[in-house]
Amino acid sequence: MIAIIAKCYVHPEAVDPFLTLVHELVTASRAESGNISYDFYRDLQTPVNFTFIECWKDQEAIDTHNASVHFKNFGEQTALYFAAPLEISLYEKLL
Repeated sequence: MIAIIAKCYVHPEAVDPFLTLVHELVTASRAESGNISYDFYRDLQTPVNFTFIECWKDQEAIDTHNASVHFKNFGEQTALYFAAPLEISLYEKLL
């Protein structure tokens, strides 16, 4: 299993449209065959900061997800919403 933690920082005026697009992304991603979990969090101290925590069966499942229409559309539609570059880390589950 591979976990992905993706942190994003959104311009304050873009939060509402961003959240609409996130809902669509999360719903479609959870339906993918290689997805184990796909969750989305808001920072309680800084409410324009968000984190995706995703778990995937393997790298092939991640590659399929990254090539999906819903993932590509999300990236294209939200590119101007981000106040800073995304921070993405991948982790391998050991225990």
